[in-house]
Amino acid sequence: MLKKKKVKKVKIPKKSKVNKINKIKNKTKSVVKSPEKKTTSLGPDEKPEIKKIKKQPTEKKIYNLKDYVVYPKHGVGKITAVEKATIGEIDIQFYKIFVEKEKLTLTVPINQQSKLRSISSVNQINKCISILKTKPKIKRTMWSRRAQEYDQKINSGKIYELAEVVKDLNKNTDIIADQSYSERQLFEKAYERLKSEFEAVMQTTPEEVQKKMDKALGRTQNLEATE
Repeated sequence: MLKKKKVKKVKIPKKSKVNKINKIKNKTKSVVKSPEKKTTSLGPDEKPEIKKIKKQPTEKKIYNLKDYVVYPKHGVGKITAVEKATIGEIDIQFYKIFVEKEKLTLTVPINQQSKLRSISSVNQINKCISILKTKPKIKRTMWSRRAQEYDQKINSGKIYELAEVVKDLNKNTDIIADQSYSERQLFEKAYERLKSEFEAVMQTTPEEVQKKMDKALGRTQNLEATE
């Protein structure tokens, strides 16, 4: 009888153990391969380079005495003085602006002159006249909302928006309904503000400016018809 030889069983490692071994090997390889960080040492006389960040240049408009400017909430004014004052140990330079229509003197610091703008050019005035000649846009929204929009346009300081308000609130012979009190107030406010800028640019009498504006609005025909 032949004796059966005993066969030794070889233990096969589980997948989880194999994965752990591979991970350890990969880590050791990455540690060996990673290059050392280079450090630069400066000498005693060397200074580190500092890169300067360029700031965006800010353009400042310089206005002179007797220049006409527009302050959005008050309209056209004339610079009567450029003065200095010390407030809290800080020297402040500011403009004195007289608004003739409102008999008001404004004090505007020069560092806040972004609120100001120069008066319009002759070409811009001519464009305003062409706006006044167009038909008014009548919206069907509530008057309170429209009144708020008109007021924002008047106080925006933009001459084209001002001309649009005058044109839209102008009542001529084509419109039967009479102006309400609030409509008339807004119209007169926009009309006088636009007229004052026309006077400053055109350098003519208020009567001549009024004739030109009324002709563009068709108000002269209305006045002749009533007479």
